[in-house]
Amino acid sequence: MPHIRVKEAAQYLAVSDDTVRRWIDEGTLSSRRSPGGVLEVDGVDLARLAQSRAVTPEDPAGNSSSARNRFVGLVTKVTADTVMAQVELQCGPHRVVSLMSAEAARDLGIEPGAVAVAVVKATTVIIETPQGRRQ
Repeated sequence: MPHIRVKEAAQYLAVSDDTVRRWIDEGTLSSRRSPGGVLEVDGVDLARLAQSRAVTPEDPAGNSSSARNRFVGLVTKVTADTVMAQVELQCGPHRVVSLMSAEAARDLGIEPGAVAVAVVKATTVIIETPQGRRQ
């Protein structure tokens, strides 16, 4: 079972170290001391808490879709030439970049400050872990 240092757990949940320690004291997160004496939280508990705290903005389209990876966010930048456009969205803590035709970007009214939904339907998703880190 993976265990994660308090400082790292705080970064993953975008809270302070003190908040994580308070959750440990309240019993919200399980913890242990590593062999070196460092306070660590249970990775499974942390993942559960991250899921329960995740706030997903309501999809403004309200359409039904088979795509499960839908990221609602704000357009932060549009770089376009006569043929292609690069659109950047800030979806919570995540930056999502899409390449599309400049015509599509114009037709959709995509401009900085607009609300948009990035729909990701991929056959390949690559997952990486920190190098040399075994739990």
